[in-house]
Amino acid sequence: MQCRLASILAGLLLSGVGVAAGVPGTLVVVQSLDDIVSLDPAEGFELSSESVFTSLYQRLVQSDPDKPGALRATLASDWQPGADGQSLVFTLRAGATFAGGHAVRPEDVVFSLQRAVRLNRSPAFILNELGWTADNVAGFIVKTDDGHVRVSWPARVGTAFVLNVLSSTVASIVDALEADRHQVNNDSGNGWLHTHSEGSGPFRMRRYIPHEALVMDANPRAPLGAPLLKTVVIKNVADAASRRLLVEVGDADIARDLGPDQIAALRGKPDLRVFESPSASVHYLLFNGSNNAKPVLKNPALWEAARWLIDYDGIAGKLLKGQYLVHQAFLAHGFPGALDTTPYHLDVPKAREILAKAGIAPGTAITLDVFNQPPFNEIAQSLQATFAQGGIRLQILPGVASEVYGKTRTRTEEAVWLYWIPDYYDAHSTASAFALNREDGTQSIAWRAGWHIAKLSAQTIAAVEERDPAARIRDYEAIQAEVQRSSPFVIALQERTELVMRSNVKGYRQGLTAEMVYYDRVTR
Repeated sequence: MQCRLASILAGLLLSGVGVAAGVPGTLVVVQSLDDIVSLDPAEGFELSSESVFTSLYQRLVQSDPDKPGALRATLASDWQPGADGQSLVFTLRAGATFAGGHAVRPEDVVFSLQRAVRLNRSPAFILNELGWTADNVAGFIVKTDDGHVRVSWPARVGTAFVLNVLSSTVASIVDALEADRHQVNNDSGNGWLHTHSEGSGPFRMRRYIPHEALVMDANPRAPLGAPLLKTVVIKNVADAASRRLLVEVGDADIARDLGPDQIAALRGKPDLRVFESPSASVHYLLFNGSNNAKPVLKNPALWEAARWLIDYDGIAGKLLKGQYLVHQAFLAHGFPGALDTTPYHLDVPKAREILAKAGIAPGTAITLDVFNQPPFNEIAQSLQATFAQGGIRLQILPGVASEVYGKTRTRTEEAVWLYWIPDYYDAHSTASAFALNREDGTQSIAWRAGWHIAKLSAQTIAAVEERDPAARIRDYEAIQAEVQRSSPFVIALQERTELVMRSNVKGYRQGLTAEMVYYDRVTR
């Protein structure tokens, strides 16, 4: 063990970042950073990049860290809806500056939002929901005077939805002067912002070494106040066992993405504590009912029986040791309007009766694709055992994520266990995935399952267009209930974020979605 630890620490030192654990005012976090493609908020859309954007950048409005269902003014000090119902006027926060010292101007807001649409990288579709395109966006985001910006939209959506979209990381405000100064071939600074930051968040990027480490220093000019830490060092440690070891011996302050057994082994140890919070990640079973699927997969009786053939409590409590909660609606607990009803449980006789009435013969075989990594293999084995009791033979097909997603995109799987994380903090992000099938090739989850209920799709479109927040919540409750009752999706679990930290780390906050990671109030 000591030799292994020495090897890990030597590798971190060679990264050029050094081992900073124990240095006053410095927090060391160990996790995997291998998914990062870009740290430009108009392009980065990976879990690791999303988790640092809130530290580096601010939006006009953002989720309140203490009440994630509520928005708070951030770079804006307030906003007013336009009389036309299709616009908002934002008052910029007086005296706000970027980390580099430039004042935050209306021009920076206009530049940043238009830039994200025109660059058209992965997260741009979120802004496209407002009807903005590269060709028309210039007319919808305009400076009205030195302290105000008018944002309007052609899509038939209400202001609550627009504000949620503008709170997503793709709407982060970038220093236009610095981005222009570093642009190459008219890229609006995109190449430079892959590895640098020019925002107004509580931290500023000092150095990023791809696949090795990210170092962020305090931004004393942060408009909402300077952070309590001087430096945050996020180190790429790909192996979860190594992350556990580093936090256990005190060479890291926080370790992320540990497995259930590793968490269990560290729980209750001196000088350590387990931080827990809900995650918006929802796990579900999908049956492919598209035209090229075999008939049994399209049979609603199979979908209904499957709801009674999952050992929800056993998987969440015993198998996954509390890292997941039983949750049976597509909106994660914590989202406004999320259904918390759990009407289904393991009931083999009931499932066998449903299958028999539908003429689905005992011994029917179905292949189940899963990611070849924990906890998916373990979940699949539990499903295989309980489905066998009901007379359904699940044949597990483990594969790498790209292979599994490749099958769902071409609708060549039979059944698959997947998870869903909302792309932005609004119910429409998830409802449009599970309940909206335009049958135009747009690859929603409903399309991938070959499931189309015209009335439900219309309800989903109406919900995003609804202007009354209370009525909108009722709409999503009704849509969830229908998907829960009769769809080819068996929604089963909601993930819980569990990470291990040294007991002297205080003030860490984390919310439902990937960008809700807050280091600004942390002390150690």
